[in-house]
Amino acid sequence: MTPRPVRTRIFVVSMANASERRRAFAADAAGAEAPWRFFDAWDRLHPDLEYDEDAAIVAKGRPLRQGEIGCYSSHFALWLQLLADPDADQYIVLEDDVIVDWDYVARFAAVYHGAAGHDYVRLYYKKPAPSRIIAKDYVCRATWLTEVAGYCFGTQGYMITRAGAERLAAHCRELRRPIDDEMDRSWVHGVRNLAVFPFPLMERKVESGIGLQRFERFPVPRRLKLQRLVAHTRERAGYQLFGRRRFRFQR
Repeated sequence: MTPRPVRTRIFVVSMANASERRRAFAADAAGAEAPWRFFDAWDRLHPDLEYDEDAAIVAKGRPLRQGEIGCYSSHFALWLQLLADPDADQYIVLEDDVIVDWDYVARFAAVYHGAAGHDYVRLYYKKPAPSRIIAKDYVCRATWLTEVAGYCFGTQGYMITRAGAERLAAHCRELRRPIDDEMDRSWVHGVRNLAVFPFPLMERKVESGIGLQRFERFPVPRRLKLQRLVAHTRERAGYQLFGRRRFRFQR
């Protein structure tokens, strides 16, 4: 019996009015072997999410900006869409500010990664972080599958299976941190933070649609300072314990 083809759909998260970004992405993707389509990004809180500003300050040290809430809602909406999609086994999610190695992505899309328990695989991240090699020649020669420890940030590109979407969607309903922070916390939600290397994506150096205000110093209100200190200490301890157990490192 011939197995059915892997059903992978590729979505590019982009604001509906981002005409120049969409034009640039489409031009670079002309002739791509893998079919893809734009997904209109959210600019507001998804109705299935809960956001409490004080809880965000305790968890992250500051409130989230509207752009961060929209970004979080966009990825969350795609996970819910995957769970309700009868024609897909997995999604590849890209953002519109990347340049893509479409040859590799087409090969990557033809593999059902969930069969090996790889329910979330990043195609890019922004910050160097400790990692270990899981498999060599992953999809093609001289590409490695790695597991990353801790925060490496970025949602520029990743693959997610139904199982991964189900687990992340259940965990992420309370919005307390930016979406990439929350997805990096594998020691909490249990979805392994896997990535291919070298990356088959490159991020364009363009201004973030989220804005730069999130990097400004935020004075934590006195009434929340103790809660913030406790939360930060617990977060660091949980991350270090995870690292020692699985990656044998200590910061």
